[in-house]
Amino acid sequence: MTDLDERLLAAHAARNHRALVDLYREAAEAAKTPDAAGFYLTHAYVFALEQDHPAAPALRARLVSEGREPA
Repeated sequence: MTDLDERLLAAHAARNHRALVDLYREAAEAAKTPDAAGFYLTHAYVFALEQDHPAAPALRARLVSEGREPA
């Protein structure tokens, strides 16, 4: 298990949804495949929407640009 995995699990356990936005973004950047990156970006976006996080528009724009969200 990586440090990032441990931080993700800890944030989930603590229900720290604001931290999960950043952690899932970090996971997307570290992902080895486009599908994995899309998975993590989608999670980041969902948590951003729930928290009214300022990163939500940028996350959506990236998902749109990668064909994972309708324009």
